[in-house]
This record gives sequence, C-alpha cells and structure tokens, in this order.
Amino acid sequence: MEYLNVVAAAVASYVLGALWYMALAKPWMAAAGIRADENGRPESGMGPVTYLLAFIAALLVAGMMRHVFAMAGISAPAKGAISGLGLGLFVASPWIMINNAFGGRPFSLTLIDGGYATFGCALIGLVLTAF
Repeated sequence: MEYLNVVAAAVASYVLGALWYMALAKPWMAAAGIRADENGRPESGMGPVTYLLAFIAALLVAGMMRHVFAMAGISAPAKGAISGLGLGLFVASPWIMINNAFGGRPFSLTLIDGGYATFGCALIGLVLTAF
C-alpha cells in the first residue's frame, strides 16, 4: 500500500507542477532565457522525455520522503505537509538557488522553481500521510 501512496503523491506533485508552470509560463521562460515560438511555447519543443523525467523525479522525491517520514514517525497529514514544506523550503530550494546563482540566472527563476519545489514537497508530504 505504501507504494500506492508514493505514486499518488508523485502524481499530485506532477499535476501541481503542470498547473504551476502553466500559470507562470511567461515569467519562467523570461527568467530562464527560453525563447517562445509564435504560439508562446518554448522553441526547444520540450518533448515527452522531458515530461517523463519530471514524473520520475517526482516519484523519486516522493519515495525518499516516504522513507524519511517512516524513519521519523511522521504519519499525521498536518505534520506531513509541514515536514514536506520544510524539506522543499530548506533543502530543495537552497540547492536551486545555488545552481541559479552560479549560472548567473535571475533570482526570479529561483523564486519560481523554488516555489514549486516547496509547495510540491508540501503536497507530497500531505498525500503521503493522508492514507
């Protein structure tokens, strides 16, 4: 049953990411320096592999968070959400900031990507502990 929780949490985070980046597509593309085609989509034409990798990443994060939560005894939804929020805000987002800073990227990119990491981890934590 724990594997289903991990998959459900990964799917929830993936859907949040889709909504997050659809809502912030223009500022994200501007901050990331990605050119848009005439339809407003990235010229690079992110294909199915990009989306598959994004789901695999969500699955890996959810799986590791399940392991950490089990080791720490985190089982209540509120604690799961807060713990996930903390992991996103204080573990994932600082690494994103470092990568963007050394890459000379604008801080707005860190806010967009770090925001998704933070809220995505919070959602994973909530879903993992809701079952």
